[in-house]
Amino acid sequence: MVNSMAKRRKSTDEQLLESYESGKLVSTGPSKAELKKYRDSARATLIKDRRVNIRLSSPVLLDIQARAAEDGIPYQTLIASVLHKFVTGRLVEKPSRHKSLLEGLARGERAIDEGRTVSHAEAKRRMSRWPK
Repeated sequence: MVNSMAKRRKSTDEQLLESYESGKLVSTGPSKAELKKYRDSARATLIKDRRVNIRLSSPVLLDIQARAAEDGIPYQTLIASVLHKFVTGRLVEKPSRHKSLLEGLARGERAIDEGRTVSHAEAKRRMSRWPK
């Protein structure tokens, strides 16, 4: 019986590795045109040529400054980053703690309305069986 491993075709990874190790592959850098395109794109993205003045409530500004301090960046940079993520569709909304708390309270109120509750004594009895 012929060894199936000997007959098996080399994978693309194996072929690439073999070509690299034998010196058949030559690394080439980007062309001058590609470099110019990338450089121009980066400059256009990073240019900050407009000033914007906004009014924020003191608590919001304090929260932004605290968050920026946690991240080790200036708060203006954080604001610019959030705005950039928003306009590019990359800003992901996470439920705030306040919103999560309100949703939890609403679930609890529904459980009470639907009679899905137990007494304190029953809860203690059930929890006493939990592993410690």
